[in-house]
Amino acid sequence: MCAKRFNTKHSLLVHMKTVHEGRRNFACDKYEKKFVLKSTFLIQQKTVHDGRKDFACDRCEKKFGLKFNLFKHQRIVHEGRKDFACDKCEKKFASNSDLLNHQQTVHEGRKDYACDKCEKKFGRKSDLSKHQRTVHEGRKDHACNKCAKKFGQKMHLFIHQNTVHEGRKDFACDKCDKNFGVQSNLIKHQKIVHEGRKDYTCDICEKKFGIKSDLLKHQRTVHEGRKDFACDKCDENFGEQSNLIKHQKIVHEGRKDYTCDICEKKFGHKPHLIVHQKTVHDGCKDYECEKCEKKFGHKSNLLRHQRTVHEGRKDYAYDKCEEKFVSNQDLLKHQQTLHRGQKDFGRKSDLSKHQRTVHEGQKDFACDKCEKKFGVQRNLRKHQILLHEDRKDFVCDDSRKNSKKNQIKLSAIRQYTKVAKKYKTNLDQ
Repeated sequence: MCAKRFNTKHSLLVHMKTVHEGRRNFACDKYEKKFVLKSTFLIQQKTVHDGRKDFACDRCEKKFGLKFNLFKHQRIVHEGRKDFACDKCEKKFASNSDLLNHQQTVHEGRKDYACDKCEKKFGRKSDLSKHQRTVHEGRKDHACNKCAKKFGQKMHLFIHQNTVHEGRKDFACDKCDKNFGVQSNLIKHQKIVHEGRKDYTCDICEKKFGIKSDLLKHQRTVHEGRKDFACDKCDENFGEQSNLIKHQKIVHEGRKDYTCDICEKKFGHKPHLIVHQKTVHDGCKDYECEKCEKKFGHKSNLLRHQRTVHEGRKDYAYDKCEEKFVSNQDLLKHQQTLHRGQKDFGRKSDLSKHQRTVHEGQKDFACDKCEKKFGVQRNLRKHQILLHEDRKDFVCDDSRKNSKKNQIKLSAIRQYTKVAKKYKTNLDQ
């Protein structure tokens, strides 16, 4: 029938019965699955239906229904062995099945299992079944016993329990101090950060990405202009679900979960807190202009500087007059103050600050050296510099002593007049 050879007569007979005759004589009485071998049938009943896991790992608390799976777990997880190497690339795998799947899907480009409900294809039948069960049927069969969260895949549940509830980060980068809860995140980190690889290129604008999901997200939101996630409390739409959740949490719920441990300022986004600490408290200015020596704490400020100072661009024009502006913020301020007659406050932030400090009497910035409080942080800083630090940063040049004195006097008079007028206005209100 075929040229396959076997070590024992029993193996040959099993092969002929199962492969060429297609016989499956052992049927499970609890569902329709049939088995070739009686031993496989008994294992199925013991591990699946009875839920028995008789083989425990002596290095961790994990248990297995099959001895083979215990040995495989110890070899891969605890010994870190990857004995199966691809002969077409340098990649290594923990099991022969993973190697064969890699060769078929990556090097041969085979994806033989297509989903009948969408156009997605898979290299493994198990991946197709998993996709249909979790995506199209929406099943989340694996529930966390410590919180109410549910998962479509058992592996995702284990990762959640290890990283969230146990706080484990077992995968350390050998090139920096960063640790990760998932090995795939460590590999991505090393590839993108330390090797600088960006293997995924957009075929429309040639922008490169380190992660394939970022490329797909970019194409969907930037080139296709899709915003599939709509807020049910306002008219805003978002390209990513994570941005919708952030918007609802910060805008509609008013949450600011990230607090600076130095000045207690609160932020809705963690990246904003990190930027604040780096630029304000650490004084970092990592973005240097290549045309002059000026440095900036934010990349956006560097780009704005280059665009407006060195290129002289004014891209924001108002259609009711001939004025052009460097930024959209300046254009809006111009519209509000000149064309709408709102002379008191050109910006919404200034109005909010005014209402908070003047009408509500809020003074959120307290001096740690005396009991005085301030409504604006810069006034607190001025107070500390002048009173507690006794700083005098402006030195008189002897050759221009008289003129410098006059300038300082005039500046002081102007500043005093400005403060007095503001104070009087606040009293009148």
